[in-house]
Amino acid sequence: MSTADREKWDTRYRTQGAESKAPSAFLRSLDLRQSGRALDVAGGAGRNAIWLAQRGLDVTLVDISREGLALARAAAGDLPLSLVCADLESEPLPAGPFDLIISFNFLRRELFAAFPGSLSPGGLLVYQQPTMSNLQRHPRPPAAFLLADGELPGLLQGLEMVSYQEGWFADGDEPGEARHQARLVARKPR
Repeated sequence: MSTADREKWDTRYRTQGAESKAPSAFLRSLDLRQSGRALDVAGGAGRNAIWLAQRGLDVTLVDISREGLALARAAAGDLPLSLVCADLESEPLPAGPFDLIISFNFLRRELFAAFPGSLSPGGLLVYQQPTMSNLQRHPRPPAAFLLADGELPGLLQGLEMVSYQEGWFADGDEPGEARHQARLVARKPR
């Protein structure tokens, strides 16, 4: 991302605050471990990272926005949450290995090559991203930030698919109508 992108997100968090404090319904629906290290990729104000930390994981939240990370720090209190301000278009993922990596609504296809090296053996990747079909009902996010329909499984490298869903989901993550999303859980072989 550019400096302009960082400024855009900082301004958004400064003026609007956290988009939501509730963790993703998809994330909550999974039977995830309650110990180990987790990485929240582009996690903004930390709604998912904080939920994971509340469950007992040692969480690292990486995001480009200092304002978003400040909101996460304030909301996390004494929870085990490490904050990393980084531009993932030009900087690597924080050092692993992690037992769990989550990425919600952040599309950087090149990260799929990095995920296996950042996961511990048996570690999970949980990923959710809107697809092009979302444009049928919603003008945002624009096409540049959407997966092609059916694209997500083909991006996996070095991981085994545990589950994959693609369709219209109205689960409270976004206000309003259902969003067309691809959702994936994958595991690094032991």
